[in-house]
Amino acid sequence: MAAYIIGITGASGVIYGIRLISYLAEKSNKIYLSISKEGISIIADEIGIDWHGNELEVNKKIKEYFKTPENAIQYFAEDNFNSPAASGSVKAEAMIIAPCSMKALSAVANGFSSNLIERAADVTLKERRMLVMVPRETPLNSIHLENMLKLSKMGVRIVPPNTAFYNHPKTIDDMVDFIIGRILDCLNIENNLYRRWGQ
Repeated sequence: MAAYIIGITGASGVIYGIRLISYLAEKSNKIYLSISKEGISIIADEIGIDWHGNELEVNKKIKEYFKTPENAIQYFAEDNFNSPAASGSVKAEAMIIAPCSMKALSAVANGFSSNLIERAADVTLKERRMLVMVPRETPLNSIHLENMLKLSKMGVRIVPPNTAFYNHPKTIDDMVDFIIGRILDCLNIENNLYRRWGQ
């Protein structure tokens, strides 16, 4: 069973993080999850799921929502630096931040770890593991672009949620799955979530 760290930050597009968790959990992967307080609020606003509460309460709600075995998904509050995700000694295949706010992207690019998501990303970089970031902002200013370039030069995969239309998406789910499929491609995880060009 592979382990993945997932962070959901305070940007529109939390559905990407939720859908990614669902896909990885269905494939029997272990997930260490952290959601910023802004992310929790946006989940309530965009998806209609109330995950407010303390760490224990949110863990229970998440397990009920995804209907996973007891330890398949472990949620840790953003201020819990005792999480396994905060240490390089804990093995994880990769980390994905989806969606990634410009605040979180800037913090990671500049080594500023003010919460668990940023700390876990810093650990992922220092251990030279795969880090995938899904930046959700438009238009982008020069600071955003410079931070993305800085991270890209460190090996971070930057996956803006720009859907394709050659596959003729018919629903929002089709558009979301295209991005999730591209994230999984970065992780070298086989998937058939979208129709590939020419196929």
